[in-house]
Amino acid sequence: MKKYTAILHRGEPDEGGFWATCLEVPGANGQGETQADCLSDLAAAVRLILEVNREDAFRDDPSAIETELALA
Repeated sequence: MKKYTAILHRGEPDEGGFWATCLEVPGANGQGETQADCLSDLAAAVRLILEVNREDAFRDDPSAIETELALA
């Protein structure tokens, strides 16, 4: 399981709900009436973007090597 940073915002006072983005995955965002709904929506967006990015990375070179990168 990998952990990502979600930035959670309250919606406009007259609209309610929440919206969120993910620092590590540009373009991923979520929204929902509750914090839990919003984070669930964001998690789905992150999964989808990472899946598409992975497919794109191997499209031109299916024999490319995938390895982990550790940051301290």
